[in-house]
Amino acid sequence: QVSLVESGGGLVQAGGSLRLSCAASGRTFGSYAVGWFRQAPGKEREFVAAINRSGGTAYYADSVKGRFTISRDNVKNTVVLQMNDLKREDTAVYYCAAGLSVGVLVHTTEADYWGQGTQVTVSS
Repeated sequence: QVSLVESGGGLVQAGGSLRLSCAASGRTFGSYAVGWFRQAPGKEREFVAAINRSGGTAYYADSVKGRFTISRDNVKNTVVLQMNDLKREDTAVYYCAAGLSVGVLVHTTEADYWGQGTQVTVSS
């Protein structure tokens, strides 16, 4: 069983930065692949970034590549999404998810656990 809690969202101007954190409970957090997803109003939830169990491999959606960085600390049970050069189109609720049965979590259907989400709003 894993519980995920996101934090760090907020309102930022275009071009600014935010750092989202996902804090996980559970002794087996290192056994889970973790991904960040986002959902804008009226749109489906979409993949943003993912990191494998060890933290050695990361994947990004094309829309955020070069601007966002995902990392994890399996001792502190946290996953961080550093978001730089934010754009208005990055506005969404951001969710952290964990999956046990996949090496990299890039599809919503592969997630076993979800956090409650944190709102990111980018103004022009």
